[in-house]
Amino acid sequence: MSERREEATFGGGCFWCTEAVFERLAGVESVESGYAGGSIANPTYEAVCSGETGHAEVIRITYDPGVISYRDLLEVFFATHDPTTLNRQGNDRGTQYRSVVFAHNAAQEAAAQEMIQGLNASGEFSGPIVTEVSGLGDYFSAEEYHQDFYRLNPAQPYCNAVIPAKLEKLKKKFGHKLA
Repeated sequence: MSERREEATFGGGCFWCTEAVFERLAGVESVESGYAGGSIANPTYEAVCSGETGHAEVIRITYDPGVISYRDLLEVFFATHDPTTLNRQGNDRGTQYRSVVFAHNAAQEAAAQEMIQGLNASGEFSGPIVTEVSGLGDYFSAEEYHQDFYRLNPAQPYCNAVIPAKLEKLKKKFGHKLA
């Protein structure tokens, strides 16, 4: 393990789902649900869900790059949501559920663009990737009741309907990266 810590911020639909995926990876030290990419300060969940603030539901990941790389995080991100649907993940619709990489620096932005180009060229997905890549800008933590949501509410109907399939895919494709 290294002494250095880095951060990554991704939006791949509902933050309950993405949080549940990334907190299982070795080298990921924390995952926080939040909001980024919008036009107002300190948005509430209700305001973000209205679609009028421009924010996306995101997760901010703190990780040890000596254990897991940013590229590894990108691979998991693209494999565990549908990056080909604009402003939608499953039944969740609206700009707040868009596929987005909020880069913390130029190297992250370049890595995300390179991965998108590679995935588009590979034909792995049935359509082109529509994931937005931009600089992070302002980030706001989501309300406390959204943090660790799946871990604290595994019987919640939405969680039961959506998250287990994502976790199974994670285990099958990235079992070697799990904590």
